[in-house]
Amino acid sequence: MPTTILAAIKLWHVHPVVDHFTIALLIVGVLMDLAGSLFPAYRWIRYAALTLMILGAGAAAGSTLSGGWEAEKVWDATTGPAKQLLQRHAEFGDKLMWVFGVLALWRILVEALSFVAGTRPIYLIVAVIAIIVLGYQGYTGGKMVYDYGVGTAIYSSPAPVQTPPPVPTPIPTVYVPTVAPTPSPTATATATATATRTPMPGAAPTATPTPVKS
Repeated sequence: MPTTILAAIKLWHVHPVVDHFTIALLIVGVLMDLAGSLFPAYRWIRYAALTLMILGAGAAAGSTLSGGWEAEKVWDATTGPAKQLLQRHAEFGDKLMWVFGVLALWRILVEALSFVAGTRPIYLIVAVIAIIVLGYQGYTGGKMVYDYGVGTAIYSSPAPVQTPPPVPTPIPTVYVPTVAPTPSPTATATATATATRTPMPGAAPTATPTPVKS
């Protein structure tokens, strides 16, 4: 049964959802810790920052786990610059999970033990650097999706190849000069015979008018 539930969760693509929670929890947590240093009288701000850091560290572990599920689906199909970016994104994710785990533990000790409380300024510097790297990690994830389409339906299905329409071949124009028809010898002979034909015997001669004398 747990295996079936895990397989169903993998199909839900939970990685982007967990990532957004991770980024929001950790960034807001560190900012609230900075605000707690500016307003030390409001202790609840520091306690809220501590809670957000613990929750954010847990979410970072969830991001790494769900990111591994997604990487398994697209790793073999990814090539070139997209694969290099995917590898860098995965490496940063693995390291950030441990960084925020250590920061959460450090933050608990700062609040719980007086001799560790003096390291709070150092903790805040490290935490600010960590969330800057976390922002870059989110940038690489967005670049993979929006620039290369990694993990999307467009990436997994090849784009149809568009064949350009055939270019019609022009038919060459052949110039045929117009030649006047040459009369055949038979037609020429017939025309000549007709022109010189004598009247048939017995035909009435043509009457020539006789001038009248006065």
